[in-house]
Parts: sequence; C-alpha cells; structure tokens
Amino acid sequence: MEAKVNQRSLNFDMTIPFGNEREANIAFNSLRVDKEPRRSGLSREMNQQDNKLIVKWEAMEARMLRVSVNGFLDHLALVTQTLAEFGPPVPIDTEISRQL
Repeated sequence: MEAKVNQRSLNFDMTIPFGNEREANIAFNSLRVDKEPRRSGLSREMNQQDNKLIVKWEAMEARMLRVSVNGFLDHLALVTQTLAEFGPPVPIDTEISRQL
C-alpha cells in the first residue's frame, strides 16, 4: 500500500494478491461494478494483473478517500469470505463450461 499527498489531491494505491489468477478475476469482476459517484471528487481505478488486484484512488478530500477505501475493504472482505466458503474456483475450461 502506498499513500501520496500533493497540493491538489490525495492518492492511495493498493495491491491485493490472491491464490491464483482465477480468484483475482472473480474478485475483480465482483468489485468493479461499484463505481464512485461522479460528484464525489474521487476517482478509483482498478485492474487485474495475473493473480493481483491493483486499486488506485485519487481524491480531493481525505474524508472522501477514507470512506471510499473503507467501503472497498468491506466489499473485498465479503468477496474473499465467499471465495473461502465455496472453495477454489472451477477452471473455466472444464466439461461443464463446454456444455454451456
């Protein structure tokens, strides 16, 4: 995690490693649907790189940054708990996916 402050904005970067690329992809697809409101003065960029989820925030106010990061971490905790509860994801190229 890395936080940077300049005169115009606050930046926070986070890299979250997963057990494998498929789990990272499931988390990415689950978390990307929650967009930041346009009027919030905050932007969030999220990417997946191999088995890592990379998230970058930029905000004009510390309070908005804190609220966004805390909300994201709450959702991330739910995703990781769900992955743990259901076990490792089934590979995409299995017989079941061929039937779909």
